[in-house]
Amino acid sequence: MNKKLYIETYGCQMNVSDTEVIFAILAREGYTRTEEMEQADVILINTCSVRDNAEQRIWGRLEQFGALRKKNEGLVVGIVGCMAERLKDSLLESRKVDLVAGPDTYRSLPAMLRDIRPGAPQIDVRLSRDETYEDITPVRIDRNGVSAFISIMRGCNNVCSYCVVPYTRGAERSRNAHTIVREACDVFHKGYKEVTLLGQNVDSYFWKGPEGDVNFAGLLAMVAEISPELRVRYSTSHPKDISDEVIAVMAAHENICRHIHLPVQSGSDAMLEKMRRRYDRAWYLDRVAKIREAMPDCSITTDIIAGFCGETLQDHQDTLDIMRKVGYDYAFMFQYSERPGTLAARHYPDDIPPAEKTRRLNEIIALQNTLSLESNRRDIGKEWKVLVEGDSRRDPGQLCGRASNNKMCVFDKPKQGAALRPGDYVRVRVLSCTSATLICELI
Repeated sequence: MNKKLYIETYGCQMNVSDTEVIFAILAREGYTRTEEMEQADVILINTCSVRDNAEQRIWGRLEQFGALRKKNEGLVVGIVGCMAERLKDSLLESRKVDLVAGPDTYRSLPAMLRDIRPGAPQIDVRLSRDETYEDITPVRIDRNGVSAFISIMRGCNNVCSYCVVPYTRGAERSRNAHTIVREACDVFHKGYKEVTLLGQNVDSYFWKGPEGDVNFAGLLAMVAEISPELRVRYSTSHPKDISDEVIAVMAAHENICRHIHLPVQSGSDAMLEKMRRRYDRAWYLDRVAKIREAMPDCSITTDIIAGFCGETLQDHQDTLDIMRKVGYDYAFMFQYSERPGTLAARHYPDDIPPAEKTRRLNEIIALQNTLSLESNRRDIGKEWKVLVEGDSRRDPGQLCGRASNNKMCVFDKPKQGAALRPGDYVRVRVLSCTSATLICELI
């Protein structure tokens, strides 16, 4: 069998990692990857349910794939991932898909694809308490061969009131630490220079092994010690769980990148309690102070929700205040989007008018743009070690890459000597900046 497989991936880095696992599983059955959906025998959409607009985009894509199905009667269209688990019934009723598979059932995809018949779509959305795909070597789908994602755990136990993830990805379970290290060694020997360790809450990683228990700080050190030439990143930390030990391990290893994504969601204690975040602003600011004490050059980025249930104007001002106090380098900022089945949807009315949510979000975005520009201006004159990712999107005469602090740097290609390639390390000096980019020169 030589069938062509096309996968579209939506949502977070975890979904990118899952797509790589799916490619690996189906490659064993003779499927080959294609980036041209018109050539595909099977189209899968790896989905996200965190926000409503992501789901709406996917419904729109299903309409487009319907036109392809009319041209190719044998074309199989499937939904995998979080949306598959959450909307399994409506997906099947729509008759737009032949297959629905949840995040814990990717091993069953070969059998499901074999069993598809006209009028008999296949569905498997069972959640697992032990599936981590730890024995599967993912098929890497990145284009530059520089950075690889490695999933270290699955699921989440936090049950934040606004979040659908515990219901679509199940309970938290950690992967065997030694398989993670082997995978990191494998990608390094294949030429990758950076790995990102992924989990819904990496700080709660904990693996009980016959040779001893491994927490996240221990795992981080194990991966960092593979080689000083291998950069290590991770995502995402939870403010209630990031420990002094993790911060100390980061400070002790130069190749662990000086960047922590620390979602605050709100600066209001009342909102944090209603969100079930299990920390208050004082605890959050204490963690930030500890990070800055140990690593003054560490960038901190965040997630912020505007207009959560019952959010007052003072709650909103508290969020703007904590943004100023921390001075975030970057933020992902969203309006609250009610997700059916969550604690918030069951217990709290979504009572902030859409126009007011938009106004508050725009204030947050405007402030963050100012903070990002101020942060980048402080870097002018500094020198950074940058991992080259490839050509700049805007200027083919320039290269781009990220510094350890995750800031994007652009710089002219060298006019003499050997050409630089993705995966090379270079030193640059920051000359100027925008709110999103450091404009540099090679040293």
